Amino acid sequence: MEALLEFMSSLDPVLAAFIATIFTWLMTAAGASLVFLFKEMKRAWLDGMLGFTGGVMIAASFWSLLAPSIEMAENQGQIAWVPAAVGFAAGALFLFALDRLMPHLHINFKREEAEGPETNLHKTTLLVLAITLHNIPEGLAVGVLFGGVAAGIDGASIGAAVALAIGIGIQNFPEGLAVSMPLRRQGVSRGRSFWYGQLSAIVEPVAGVVGAAAVLFFEPILPYALAFAAGAMIYVVIEEVVPETQLDKYTDISTLGFIGGFLVMMILDVALG
Repeated sequence: MEALLEFMSSLDPVLAAFIATIFTWLMTAAGASLVFLFKEMKRAWLDGMLGFTGGVMIAASFWSLLAPSIEMAENQGQIAWVPAAVGFAAGALFLFALDRLMPHLHINFKREEAEGPETNLHKTTLLVLAITLHNIPEGLAVGVLFGGVAAGIDGASIGAAVALAIGIGIQNFPEGLAVSMPLRRQGVSRGRSFWYGQLSAIVEPVAGVVGAAAVLFFEPILPYALAFAAGAMIYVVIEEVVPETQLDKYTDISTLGFIGGFLVMMILDVALG
């Protein structure tokens, strides 16, 4: 692990963010690839994995994003809670706006339950758009942390950035499966199901590069940018992930998955950060 941290710290921050988010995208593709082995998955497993995803995102929002945002604001002589509060609210409102402006369909919902503007887009496309919305704040969070490390800002560490990338990558594995498996169950071919599953996370490297570059050019925004990513991630968990785990009788399994995801991300951040 030390060798990995040294390697990532030696890279240009934008390149490091790109590599880290390529990893998170590949983890999504790995999850989606299970569609070549299975045609369907028990709902209990799916709910447990979605719960795990939510736990990772909630833990990352505090341990990797909000707590460093507050610490950085203090080190910069600002009122500690202001960047965290402003950034958090802005991130949530940003996802709220995208939710209204981009047509999409959540996993396991019917075509007529699509959200956003009216559209004739196919159900498959709407599903991919929903997961793409989910992945924007994840890529942004990783990129922002790597940018903060390169800028030498107190409170930003290469360990925390790598831990976040690993945590996001782990929870992306079930996300890829959560997209590809329902498509396969609906009769979509294995190849197309895999393609759409991995495609949902291709936005993460783009968001990661944008986040890292933005912090390098505008260092004072880092505390706000970290909180922005946290607000966006929390919005996704409450608006999308949690409701999807409550549609069947396996709410206890999804809750245990959530606890497991939270523990994994917390341990990663504390151990590496």
